[in-house]
Amino acid sequence: MPRPVRSAVAWVSRTPVFRRLGPVMMPPLERAVAALSGGRLQASSLVLPSLVLHTTGARSGLARDTVLMCAPERGGYLVAGSNFGRPDHPAWTANLLAHPGAAVTVRGRRVPVRAELLAGAEREAALEALEGGMPGFRDYERLAGRELRVFRLHVKQP
Repeated sequence: MPRPVRSAVAWVSRTPVFRRLGPVMMPPLERAVAALSGGRLQASSLVLPSLVLHTTGARSGLARDTVLMCAPERGGYLVAGSNFGRPDHPAWTANLLAHPGAAVTVRGRRVPVRAELLAGAEREAALEALEGGMPGFRDYERLAGRELRVFRLHVKQP
């Protein structure tokens, strides 16, 4: 996607209206696009690099699926718990902390991953990589008023 388009999408995603409506309207839209594409696409992937994260609920033990923006890297993916710039950490981050063994689906292909919570210089480098895919991504941390949890998802080799 051309950088000006990504910049426009990034700007819209940080507006108060989108931060309020995005959590309500994006999940049904993601499910519809996934159903229409046989699971090969997410609505987000039409604009930004994204994946479906499959976790186990931290308290419930139930399977949970979440569509996330990501930064692909050799051997895995980087993801951050921005939660649309809201003050609470998203539930999927607690799921990964409790159960780091998970899976991701990218372009219809599901692979197992192991989550690693990043800190320090690794976390900063990961946030820079994420901002490369979505200009202004770091504004979510300021908007949320908390330190975003950032994970490296290592693809498990068969």
